[in-house]
Amino acid sequence: MPARRLQRQALVTRRHLLGTLSAGAVLACGGGFARPVLAQDAAPATEPAPVPAPEVPAEPAAPQQAPFSFDSLTEEMRAATAKPDQPQQLPDSFLSQLTYDDYRLIRFNPERARFADVEETRFQLHAFHMGWLFKEPVLLYEVSGDQARLMGFDTDDFIYEREARTHVPEHTVLPGVAGFRLHTPLNRPDVFDELVAFQGASYFRSLGRGSAYGLSARGLAVNTGMSIAEEFPRFTRFWIQRPESGSSTITVWAAMESASLTGAYQFVITPGEETVMEVTARLFLRNNVEQLGIAPLTSMFLFAERNHSDFDDYRPNVHDSDGLGITRADGELLWRPLANPPRLASSYFTETAPKSFGLYQRDRNFDHYQDAAALYERRPSCVVEPLGDWGKGAVRLVEIPSDLEVNDNIVAFWVPEAPAKAGDALEYRYRLRWGDIEPFDGSALARVLETRAGAGGVSGVANTDGTRKFVIDFVGGLLENLPAEAVDKLHIVASVSKGEIVTQVLQRIPEDGIWRLVLDVKAPSGATVELSAHIAGYGRKLTETWLYQWIKA
Repeated sequence: MPARRLQRQALVTRRHLLGTLSAGAVLACGGGFARPVLAQDAAPATEPAPVPAPEVPAEPAAPQQAPFSFDSLTEEMRAATAKPDQPQQLPDSFLSQLTYDDYRLIRFNPERARFADVEETRFQLHAFHMGWLFKEPVLLYEVSGDQARLMGFDTDDFIYEREARTHVPEHTVLPGVAGFRLHTPLNRPDVFDELVAFQGASYFRSLGRGSAYGLSARGLAVNTGMSIAEEFPRFTRFWIQRPESGSSTITVWAAMESASLTGAYQFVITPGEETVMEVTARLFLRNNVEQLGIAPLTSMFLFAERNHSDFDDYRPNVHDSDGLGITRADGELLWRPLANPPRLASSYFTETAPKSFGLYQRDRNFDHYQDAAALYERRPSCVVEPLGDWGKGAVRLVEIPSDLEVNDNIVAFWVPEAPAKAGDALEYRYRLRWGDIEPFDGSALARVLETRAGAGGVSGVANTDGTRKFVIDFVGGLLENLPAEAVDKLHIVASVSKGEIVTQVLQRIPEDGIWRLVLDVKAPSGATVELSAHIAGYGRKLTETWLYQWIKA
């Protein structure tokens, strides 16, 4: 069955801050599809008058405990669909008046880390402060055994630098937080590095060993890139398992709320070279939804070799991810290089029970980025591996035009074939792998090393026929060991939709051990052209399948 039907049961720069939060998360909290760099609240022209603290009850000395389980959360969220969604409104207070300039001067005090009191703990928790774009309180609970208690936070838990100190009252109980992050000794045993962060709508992101933050995941995508307004479900409450001494795994549960649905989520998180999350999503629909996006990934692609001419930038590449990889049910490997299109673009890859899909940062060479601050070569890949049979559907890739690297303009997710209807109760289970992951590692097939594009025709001669040249370099696999003279026994298997392949040439580049495929493609103006190619020979397929969408603007 596609989805099991449930039975009753530090001071930072603006660029760094936006990068850490995820442009998508900033967008969702900002309440509209605007450039996140413009989403900040305006700084007051004059010194603001004192503002009262939020009206919240005093934190009890010993928070009361209540029974908790994933199944009880599931039933609570199922029942919640009987009432309309009611987002909490932050009362007028110092929290509602914090600007971007204030917010960047606030950080959690590491000496107040939760779970630091656990003997030989492998996990510590830091909270994100409310304010700026993050105006809806998020509640955190600590789970020990089958009991949960509210984790209270106050202004003593945070460090307020410079001007922020004058805007925030001391010793004041907070109505909630904006999210949280977990730390673990990921890269060395004496330092608790960031591992995962949940902040903004249902956005979260994680790291493998040696990674730097890049792409994000979401709990769910609702009507993304459709003709109707996108809906951003929110994780409003989290339950975090109190770590056991020496344990290398931690579990997080979350309540999802939105206008059209509710949800109960479970994340079992294991850090390492690749950080692995086992995710269970239980969804309950209030209303019909035009399109559900399961296991959505959000990333940024500004430019690479194939579109660098559009940007006056000294850096050769700027992207968090450079391609979408899909492993089909029969093991066929698909590679789709990402694009920054001239208009909103969407691609559907129809599948039945795929083994995996993900957004990858394949290029790991600093020389190909030359950005010592952004460290794009260290941005993690993230792979979605369905657990159980997801049935028929499609992997959808949405590419949004962008001229700034702070914009998340790439989204990939699974779209079930069955429509999402009011009253549906669905469960999806999947594994997320984060880190320096080589797609299709160990395969006998050659992989795409690079995709380049430019004016078609012969170099040095004016291009009068309007063709576009695509240059695809394959490396590795059995193909790499073939000599140049074997080209006569190799076959180019290429196809095009809404266009024409005028010329196709295959040659070996001996200096790099690369086999280069060159296609010249012609299409009418305004056409959306879909391309596909691989190399075969000796009775077998020798490369992964290269896919690309060219919009001839």
